[in-house]
Amino acid sequence: MRRFGRLSQPALHIIIAVPVCLGLSGCRPSRNQGVPAIEFTRVPVSGAGSPDKLEAIEGRVSGAQPGQRIVLFARSGMWWVQPFANQPFTTIQPDSKWKSLTHPGSAYAALLVDSRFHPPSTASTLPNKGDAVLAVATVEGGKAAATPKTLTFSGYQWEIRTSVSNRAGTINSFDAANAWTDQAGLLHLRISGSPGHWASGEVQLSRSLGYGSYRLVVRDVSRLEPAAVLSFFTWDDGGPIREMDIEISRWGEPEGKNAQYVIQPYFVAANTKRFDAPGGTLTHWMVWETGRASFRTAHGSSPNMRSDVAEHVFTSGIPSPGNERIHVNLYVYDNKRNPLRHESEMIIEKFEFRP
Repeated sequence: MRRFGRLSQPALHIIIAVPVCLGLSGCRPSRNQGVPAIEFTRVPVSGAGSPDKLEAIEGRVSGAQPGQRIVLFARSGMWWVQPFANQPFTTIQPDSKWKSLTHPGSAYAALLVDSRFHPPSTASTLPNKGDAVLAVATVEGGKAAATPKTLTFSGYQWEIRTSVSNRAGTINSFDAANAWTDQAGLLHLRISGSPGHWASGEVQLSRSLGYGSYRLVVRDVSRLEPAAVLSFFTWDDGGPIREMDIEISRWGEPEGKNAQYVIQPYFVAANTKRFDAPGGTLTHWMVWETGRASFRTAHGSSPNMRSDVAEHVFTSGIPSPGNERIHVNLYVYDNKRNPLRHESEMIIEKFEFRP
């Protein structure tokens, strides 16, 4: 039988050290074993629910495990999942931070959930912590923002949009620098930036006007890219939205007609009338009456010209006045096949309203 000699001192150290390290490893707590918790680092101002407005909301989470996500809610009468019912989940980044968009509310909530959780589109009360909900955090909306920046155009005060908004299914950022009037009093709207980083321009009247005749004179739209949209429309933040539109766009498609009159909802076939808007200065009218909305478009800028481009009358689904306001914007439509490639600018010569 072979005999083993005495172990050297270094070898003895190794044998002793291994069980000590193993023991320490067994006692050390895991980095992710803490109780999950959520905090907000950026909270939108408090506001009444609006399908037109989107604000940034951000935070961080501790104790989250792989595969877990954040579900956001905003309170407006009840709790509404954010930012959209078909997009209810917010990803947690590797640095434990999360960020998303939300419609305004009087309060906001964030839930840490696992794969078993199926978010409701609305809820009278928030889901409780337990089972698929690992943590719940709520926060009241922030104080009202400063008075919006305004401009004067055609004798009316207009508010300049700076908040993010969903336009025709595309999330658009808006920059106050992209809406201004020149020395001649003409309104300029611009899309600035670069592919993937566009900022749009929009203004809205500071008050509601209701039934009457609306007229807008627009400079040449022939150079407008297919994925750019120039829109003139009514919108009520308090709902119902009361939306009626004159839209100049090919929605990213290089062929086909480039303009339309719309009574929302647009997916009802009888609510949309497509037409061709030619180059040169055009005047657009919308005459809003009880149960009737008449649209027409003509060459030139004379208020007395007869329609020689397009016209249409809607008599079904016409909204009644409320707190709607006129908006004019130039924004980006996300067409994957034909995305916007260049900056764009449009000039609006005149806005006129007659009761």
